[in-house]
Amino acid sequence: MFKKLSAEFLGTFWLVFGGCGSAVLAAAFPEVGIGHLGVAFAFGLTVLTMAYTVGGISGGHFNPAVSVGLTVAGKFPASSLAPYIAAQVVGAVVAAVVLYLIASGKTGFQAGGFASNGYGDLSPGGYSLTAALVAEVVLTAFFLIIILGSTHGRAPVGFAPIAIGLGLTLIHLISIPVTNTSVNPARSTGVALFADTAALSQLWLFWLAPVLGAVIGAVIWKVVGEDD
Repeated sequence: MFKKLSAEFLGTFWLVFGGCGSAVLAAAFPEVGIGHLGVAFAFGLTVLTMAYTVGGISGGHFNPAVSVGLTVAGKFPASSLAPYIAAQVVGAVVAAVVLYLIASGKTGFQAGGFASNGYGDLSPGGYSLTAALVAEVVLTAFFLIIILGSTHGRAPVGFAPIAIGLGLTLIHLISIPVTNTSVNPARSTGVALFADTAALSQLWLFWLAPVLGAVIGAVIWKVVGEDD
């Protein structure tokens, strides 16, 4: 279990540091940054690389919602759920601490949103709570379906990390303007602690919606994707 939890810590750390780090440090640097497209690919690449690196140790969840969804789908033991979620949240928080230490080394640094998630005034595009809720539920549900389908026995062997990483990239391409894309409560928690906004007051949504979406995705897969 120690190795599994360590793998989840490392994977979630890399996801938050790589994905949110690309948004904080590189998205608009200083004139020609990587932009929306670059940040989306950065998140996808973090999952792809760590799924290949430590996925064989822990299963490569790196996300409390994914762990919940896999439990509902019968692919993960409920007894391991709490330790996995704890390791993921700690990994996300430590990544946010490291990112803050780096970002604050720039002259004139202001944390601002610090790649946090939000709705209403905190949504990049000014989208409502309802829009954010629907987006996060639907996208997390499909993320779970992609994970369960690509790791199923009938799927081509060895390609699951690619499908999952590209799936997360697509999710970010769709929803960065809506919520800055969560689909991952640990990712939302880590950076919200350092945001110079009211991100913490909206954090509840980015636990509720991804977990609900993951449960829905798991149920859909059990009905549609599992063998009789």
